[in-house]
Amino acid sequence: MHSPALSLSKPELLACCGSHAWAERMARLQPFISAEQMLEAADRVWWELTPTDWLEAFSAHPRIGEKGDAVASAEQSGVRDAAQDILTRIMGGNRVYEQRFGYIYIVCASGKSATEMIEILESRLRNDKETELRIAAEQQRQITRLRLEKWLISR
Repeated sequence: MHSPALSLSKPELLACCGSHAWAERMARLQPFISAEQMLEAADRVWWELTPTDWLEAFSAHPRIGEKGDAVASAEQSGVRDAAQDILTRIMGGNRVYEQRFGYIYIVCASGKSATEMIEILESRLRNDKETELRIAAEQQRQITRLRLEKWLISR
């Protein structure tokens, strides 16, 4: 039996990744014949983007520990019940990170506790700007992939 082709609307693509260039390129590649083809294209297109496109995607996220949309809130569920001292460290770390790198701290938060997220943040503050941008881009790629996988399950 042949599975139906996979196509996401532009709003659905932007909900997965806030880069307009990524969403436009993915839209042009549709329809996908399989989930595997779609996920491979998503990764390939992501790494073909410019750092400016990556920064646009990062800016579509709320800061770790801040309220965002339902998707972001679910992804950051590890901070929901965190102790106040951990939340304070995350908020302070967010500010230091933004001052150092010029964009929000981005981490694939799914399945991570608030303690894990602050430990990752504090360790990443030691990176140089070029290294950190690549790490942040990889985290965004992982987030995008998780969101695409959730879309596939829900359809």
